[in-house]
Amino acid sequence: MRRIDAASAKALIHSPGELAFLDVREHGLYGEGHPLLAVWCPYSRLEVMAPSLAPNPRVPVILIDAGDGIAGKAAERLEQLGYQIVMVVAGGVQGWEQAGFTLFEGEYVPSKTLGELAESAFHPATIAPETLAEWQREGHEHLLFDVRPQSEHRKMTLPGARCLPNGELPHRLSAAVPDTSKPIVLTCAGRTRSLVGAISLKLLGIENPVYGLQNGTQGWTLAGLDLDRGREPDDLPALSHTDLEASHRRGQDFARKAGIPLIGTRELGALAADKSRTLYLLDVRSAEEFAAGHVKGAIHAPCVQIVQAADRWIGVRRARIVLADDTGLRASLAAYWLKLLGYETYVLPGAEGSADTEESRFSERKSTIPPRTSQGIAPKEAAIMAATGDAILLDLRSSSEHRREHPAGSRWAIRSELNSALGSWKGRICLIGDDDKIAGLAAIDLHEMGYEDVLIVKGGFSAWKAAGLATDSGWPDPALQPIDFLAFVHDRHDGNLDAARRYLAWETGLVHRLDPQERAEFLL
Repeated sequence: MRRIDAASAKALIHSPGELAFLDVREHGLYGEGHPLLAVWCPYSRLEVMAPSLAPNPRVPVILIDAGDGIAGKAAERLEQLGYQIVMVVAGGVQGWEQAGFTLFEGEYVPSKTLGELAESAFHPATIAPETLAEWQREGHEHLLFDVRPQSEHRKMTLPGARCLPNGELPHRLSAAVPDTSKPIVLTCAGRTRSLVGAISLKLLGIENPVYGLQNGTQGWTLAGLDLDRGREPDDLPALSHTDLEASHRRGQDFARKAGIPLIGTRELGALAADKSRTLYLLDVRSAEEFAAGHVKGAIHAPCVQIVQAADRWIGVRRARIVLADDTGLRASLAAYWLKLLGYETYVLPGAEGSADTEESRFSERKSTIPPRTSQGIAPKEAAIMAATGDAILLDLRSSSEHRREHPAGSRWAIRSELNSALGSWKGRICLIGDDDKIAGLAAIDLHEMGYEDVLIVKGGFSAWKAAGLATDSGWPDPALQPIDFLAFVHDRHDGNLDAARRYLAWETGLVHRLDPQERAEFLL
């Protein structure tokens, strides 16, 4: 591991070749401000997330933190996992800012910036919430689609909207839109997905008039209109053989026009054999299709989200990405947008493989967690120890989960702040969570800190609840914001209109904050 200054780091980030730029702070700190191309990979989950985000250990890795030394610890962990070139930005994000470089609030900022740039480049038609509401009152014929995933649709959506996520809508167009003259209106929660969806439909040559709803559900609320909440989405439209053929033709035509290579398993094998490059194999179909069968080694990344939140799956700049699909249409659309983000993209049609979980040529992305050095303990035994003062019980789940409900007598803790949670305590520690891997990582750190008696509660919090043990709720200090909580306009969907306005102003202002090097990363 070596330290580099912010200017050297930025020069490397914008240089040709692959590189992983990982921000190892927790979600709340990351969301307050991070470099544009920094991918969130928190120290609390580092060894679990890093092998998926940066599956090739030969690729250089740059780490950035809050200037508190966490990146140095993270570098040691990555080197233990076999990463060969690991660098740390001196001074963390403060050093970055002091060098005159911008920090961006929020998350998935490159994808959202791409949406704003695409609007300027393609000028998709939009419709005001007031106009759409008038259409609904007057019975003006139109089709209204919520292009977000079903989980988001279920939280809140427009009255009359049908859930058909980006990628799925053009793939299932023949079944969902039999009338080529009827206007189509797309909505999301803000701007990005409706803009990307509207542009995608027009790039495919769809004859219908297509509109993106201005500012999505937030724009609808700001116009004084009510949302539907808790509405179950309909099933995705079933496709006939003719519908699938139509999707296949559209996919072939679009891939050819967009210059997206269509490959087979032989070409995939050749790409995977090139150890000098990073390769991601992502299946963009629905969760049900993926579960029914997929190409060996593929990771599920639904089309709508791989464009909206690319850095949730992809941590290496300029990497190779193979997008697997059945007809190729969903994959071609995702490949097009990811290509504009600077990735080298390919499409693998015919992705209906067997659901095989054996080791494959993509096994490099599997996490190599150090062996557990702590014993397990039953929930009831841990509860007795905590109640009698023989142990401290640390809750390693998210702060939001802890606030909602936690084991009685437990303290919330996170791996990067274990000292703060323990104070002067030197005795036995019981760790409880919902993921034994995360608890195991914290246990390793505790052992290195000199704590010898560290136990992991078997079955985590769900086992605690099943045993009928006492729980509490709340947060010890309401004025103290936990570092894993993303506070950035978090309540914009819960009636806080000022938060919605700030969020939309943030989205529309992203492009203007780019420096020339950052702007050049977007290929449009």
